[in-house]
Amino acid sequence: MIKSLVSDRSTKPMSPAIRRVIAFILENYADTLPLSGLAQLAGLSLSRFMVVFRQQTGLPPHQFICRVRVEAAQRMLERGQSPLSVAYDTGFFDQSHLTRHFKRHCGVTPGRYMSALREGASP
Repeated sequence: MIKSLVSDRSTKPMSPAIRRVIAFILENYADTLPLSGLAQLAGLSLSRFMVVFRQQTGLPPHQFICRVRVEAAQRMLERGQSPLSVAYDTGFFDQSHLTRHFKRHCGVTPGRYMSALREGASP
């Protein structure tokens, strides 16, 4: 799963500290994840963490977390959960917050994604 989340633009091999942070994000994506706590987990200052994380994953930490949440939302929608419950179960503030990020990442809203699944089309 990490491979699908990490951009091809990353320039360095992934360090154990960043792998630890990614594993933590994957386990706790629905919780509030302050960047200061992630930096501490990596053993880096906040500013250094931001630079190193982006270098090694190709994404800033906040975008990475949003991507993890959207991918989890896709799986939940595929199981038939409502967009409202998915929003809360994946750590978004509300349904509109989920919709905004989902559309940016997937190109369609969660509702259209679910309609396409019901119709048997590829979303």
